[in-house]
Amino acid sequence: QVQLVESGGGLVQAGGSLRLSCVASGTFFRINAMGWYRQAPGKQRELVADITSGGSTNYADSVKGRFTISRDNAKNTVYLQMNSLKPEDTAVYYCNARGRQRAWERVNDYWGQGTQVTVSS
Repeated sequence: QVQLVESGGGLVQAGGSLRLSCVASGTFFRINAMGWYRQAPGKQRELVADITSGGSTNYADSVKGRFTISRDNAKNTVYLQMNSLKPEDTAVYYCNARGRQRAWERVNDYWGQGTQVTVSS
């Protein structure tokens, strides 16, 4: 059984910072990429940032220059450093891992339970 454990969410004032962490546990043949998505009330879930095992990163335009994604492949852990937070960043943030538990499986997406980030004005 796989599990993604998230931490670091909370309530901050606009302009503040938070650091999210996510650890993927269980048996994995390979994790190709890990990332963060977010979903605001009444909105579609959207990609915030992701990072491949090789270190390539991708960011939503709305967070470029403010958020930084990083990873520790040996620990199957991904981080999201969020600086200069804005009220519009308020959302539930979900950790994602894309990979295979077994070599013969197709690539699947695995999700954490989500952690609330609330930015007050």
